[in-house]
Amino acid sequence: KWDIRGKQGDALYQWWRRQIGNIKGGHRYFYLMCMSIYACKCDVPRKQLKADMLEDFEILDNIDHKNKLSKKDIASALEMYSREFYNFPIDDIEKLTDVRIERNKRNGRKQSLHLKLARANRDIICEEKGKKWTDGNGRPKGSGTAEAKVKQWRENNPTGKKVDCHRETGLDPKTIRKWWEK
Repeated sequence: KWDIRGKQGDALYQWWRRQIGNIKGGHRYFYLMCMSIYACKCDVPRKQLKADMLEDFEILDNIDHKNKLSKKDIASALEMYSREFYNFPIDDIEKLTDVRIERNKRNGRKQSLHLKLARANRDIICEEKGKKWTDGNGRPKGSGTAEAKVKQWRENNPTGKKVDCHRETGLDPKTIRKWWEK
């Protein structure tokens, strides 16, 4: 199973969908096949996969090739939606789809060691320049906080609704909900 930390667990699948622009005639079916493999790896529901395939089918069908792509190709590609294909080799995916896939460049090291070395390198370079790597990062000084914006808006609009606050301030609705009652 493909486990990606963070909010978007289907990042690999979404990345693959963006590769559709690199697909040429003769590789269209294999694009759909690999889409099934990546969907299964990323726990994308089969129903969503099929809908996405139908959407991508329209684009793939316009790619010039002597063999016409058919809806049967979608059904056939859906058969690859299985755990037995989790470990389908990247080299084979590259050959079948003619899409170059960049590898992680960690020189055979484990991620934890690679990150320790990268951070040490960053710290040495910053020390040489006489700076801290955190300088210039984060929210700009004086930009205020979302909490203050929500409180100010509520003071000015005591009977206002969250949706109105969103429209007028441009803040994300989740942020507004977070600070609404505080």
